[in-house]
Amino acid sequence: MPAKWEHPGGKLRELGAGALTDADEFHPTSVLKHPFLQTVLGGSKLRKLGKNPMLSAARKMILETCERVRLIGHYSPHPEARGLVILLNGWLGDSGSAYIAGTGKYLYQNGYSVFRLNYRDHGDSHHLNSGLFYASLLEEVFESVRQAASIEKGRAVFLAGFSLGGNFALRIAHQCATTHIENLKHIVSISPLLDPDKTTDTVDSDKLIRAYFLKKWRQSLLKKQSLFPEKYDFSGILNNNYIRIMTEELLKRYGPYESARQYFQAYEIKNDALMTIPVPTTIITAEDDPIIPVADFHRLELNRLTKLVIHQHGGHNGFIESFRLSTWYERNMVYLFNEIVGVTEKDVRTYL
Repeated sequence: MPAKWEHPGGKLRELGAGALTDADEFHPTSVLKHPFLQTVLGGSKLRKLGKNPMLSAARKMILETCERVRLIGHYSPHPEARGLVILLNGWLGDSGSAYIAGTGKYLYQNGYSVFRLNYRDHGDSHHLNSGLFYASLLEEVFESVRQAASIEKGRAVFLAGFSLGGNFALRIAHQCATTHIENLKHIVSISPLLDPDKTTDTVDSDKLIRAYFLKKWRQSLLKKQSLFPEKYDFSGILNNNYIRIMTEELLKRYGPYESARQYFQAYEIKNDALMTIPVPTTIITAEDDPIIPVADFHRLELNRLTKLVIHQHGGHNGFIESFRLSTWYERNMVYLFNEIVGVTEKDVRTYL
């Protein structure tokens, strides 16, 4: 089954300039088709092996918002930059996660500066803010992305997010309708979370996936507690074995929401939420994603600037093309970004 670019009318649409090509479908080898393998390899530390010039060039930065929230970013300026790509990780990932490091490496090797942003309590940032991380905290992420976008004055800026980062990227696109981000040319959202309430049930129903997230979340909360012992005591909360129950208990003791359902609704991507976005946006997902149900994407209402790609295979944040662990989305992002900034095939060959 080929990849599908969909729009509100439900028909395949002609792709214009600045769009990924639907002729370039994702076809993994038969061994790599399993969604769990795609998901595991997508986040595998194997993707971090070898020299990474993007990491070597990285500079740590602390961005402070008008509300005095501080977020850590890592900026890798390219000496001959064609543009700047801002990367947003998934929940409990960070700027050093394998899929972020691997994607950043590929972008940097192809002539792009890279900025990797951590949310609060992600990466080595628990000490910077006394408040806990909530996925509903869009303003501080939006403002930080806006600051990062201004680092390379005059150059094209691109934003790419994965999973929860894909959710943030889509909400940022929505907010751009009222608040401009300088030189933001295109947004790519990969395996984005759309319905947190439904996805939480999906994660809780799978023992392996649930155990993965619970382990990382407990480690994060314990770190926060050790840094702010006068403010937090997570005893009793951490013993729960389901994401939903832990969320309920955490909100009951410390949160601004009355229930997990109310919290999840605060960052849900609703059916028509993308109809007013002013920035060209590409959404990439897979029918076999074990975390984000593909049915969530079929209910989206999209405007003419938004393109949805649904592949048959790819898992969650996977889209691994071969055992070299190269991905479909990296290659196609560079193709798209090059087209937008006006890089020719001759330029690509000369640079590489």
